[in-house]
Amino acid sequence: MNIEKYYHLEDSKLSFTRLQASNFAKTLAGDFNPIHDPDSKRFCVPGDLLFAAIIKHYGLRQVMGISFSGMVGDDVTLYLPEVTAREISIYDEKDKKYLDISTNGELSRDEKLIDSLLRSYVEFSGHSFPDLLIPLLKQNNVMINTERPLVIYDHMRIALDTLDVDEMTLKFTNSEFRIYGKRADVAFNFNFTSNGEIIGKGQKKMVLSGLREYDQEKIDLLLIWYNERKNKHGNQAAL
Repeated sequence: MNIEKYYHLEDSKLSFTRLQASNFAKTLAGDFNPIHDPDSKRFCVPGDLLFAAIIKHYGLRQVMGISFSGMVGDDVTLYLPEVTAREISIYDEKDKKYLDISTNGELSRDEKLIDSLLRSYVEFSGHSFPDLLIPLLKQNNVMINTERPLVIYDHMRIALDTLDVDEMTLKFTNSEFRIYGKRADVAFNFNFTSNGEIIGKGQKKMVLSGLREYDQEKIDLLLIWYNERKNKHGNQAAL
């Protein structure tokens, strides 16, 4: 899993091109959110790519949390401080904060283990929409703006009992959905397993805004549009 080709890191300066971020989203994460398209006016780097770059740089801790406070564009350069502190904040050249990182426990820089975790997490996370989110919306009789769908990645957490394994897989366990007026918090919980045993757990949390009453016809049109984008990418990749 060659994550490094999807970002540029030099002298602790982390940056992304639109093409790098878009290729990561579509090729590795299976994420076809239009905000990751190279020509999108609302373009932003996928949160999962930021997460992957952070772990590749700092290593994998048993307990890690990353909170997102800003959307990273191709015009943003992030500075990754070389510190040993368990709490790190990531800023750009204008001193604007984008990430807060909290860590605890043992540290591993084992590339096989890190690649295994990233591969399983990115694949799961990229498919949270529509596979996991749409059934939740229907269950709670709400939906996002289908004409301008925007789901914000809020934070992710992982807690591993051990780093003394060669590889791991991820299994979705349950979801949480809390509505606050026209906003909602959505959390997807999961376990990490190795050799058939649970070795840790984690959570991905997103924020939805502009909620309105669920409309199956509009949701169906959204899914058709989304799947057409997905199929178009698959056809182009096969050429």
